[in-house]
Amino acid sequence: MTKESDEIEAVKKLGETRDAILAELRKTIVGMDEVIDEMMISIFARGHCLLVGVPGLAKTLLVSSLSETMSLGFKRIQFTPDLMPSDITGTELLQEDPETHERRFKFQKGPVFTNLLLADEINRTPPKTQAALLEAMQEKRVSSGGEDYKLDEPFFVLATQNPIEQEGTYPLPEAQLDRFLFNIMVKYPDLSEELEIMKSVTTDDVPEVKKVVDGAAIVEFQRVVRRIPVADHIFKYAALLVRATRPDEAAAPEFVKKLMAWGAGPRASLNLIVAGKARAALRGRFHVAIEDIQALALPILRHRIIPSFAARSAGETSDTLIARLLEEIPSDEKLLHQLAN
Repeated sequence: MTKESDEIEAVKKLGETRDAILAELRKTIVGMDEVIDEMMISIFARGHCLLVGVPGLAKTLLVSSLSETMSLGFKRIQFTPDLMPSDITGTELLQEDPETHERRFKFQKGPVFTNLLLADEINRTPPKTQAALLEAMQEKRVSSGGEDYKLDEPFFVLATQNPIEQEGTYPLPEAQLDRFLFNIMVKYPDLSEELEIMKSVTTDDVPEVKKVVDGAAIVEFQRVVRRIPVADHIFKYAALLVRATRPDEAAAPEFVKKLMAWGAGPRASLNLIVAGKARAALRGRFHVAIEDIQALALPILRHRIIPSFAARSAGETSDTLIARLLEEIPSDEKLLHQLAN
């Protein structure tokens, strides 16, 4: 078999793994298929997620169940106003050698040293503590006492925010929001899902979630995802979509120039491609399609653009503006090939 056929087979296996993970998660999670799908895309694209949703939507249960199916270490941090950076990254402790009685500092690792970290209500802690976590997310290591401590692989942060209660919170700056691959909106369940939740949770049955994949396999799948080829017209479409969000761009649509205060930076273009590769692979495809980019535009762009005051006054949101952009930007392959030349 050739190297390409081996990788096509690996992508097919990843698609089967996705189906198996979904089957296991449905034992404990009702609905939320889109949220689960985007979380898995983020993991295999080596990204992090910000989940926005009201309390009681089973976000913690979802993350802990996902860690079980993937055989990953899981830790949860409840962010509060008095949380210190060392409560996340770890601290230096003075210890005495029982034989020599020599005292020396030893680094005690914090909860960030895990595979899957749930940062609950990240906007409830001051910027200094937020920055400590976000730096670890970006650098994949923690520095203490002049030494660097590498984080475990795979490493994935899922941070949550409550969209309703804003008193006593510290909103993440745009530059820090940009560190998250996805901003996922967790919505209320529909009637049939809520009825199913009521029937399943109020019994004494505790479903057993089986392990489907392990950390080593996830890291290898992440490498396979990166090697998926992308056609030139897909690159062009992703670039045009992101550039169209910038109001000072000459080719931006007129409604963007009127209703957008700030557009998305180059990291959005990169994320569309990498996440598009992961989405294609999780569906068993060894190529990225326009539909992959379109499906990921909302979670990737919604936290990277800022509607103007005029837009908010007119009832426009980031989501409605992105939806208008998807209709405006040409997605026809022939036309994109012409634009690329």
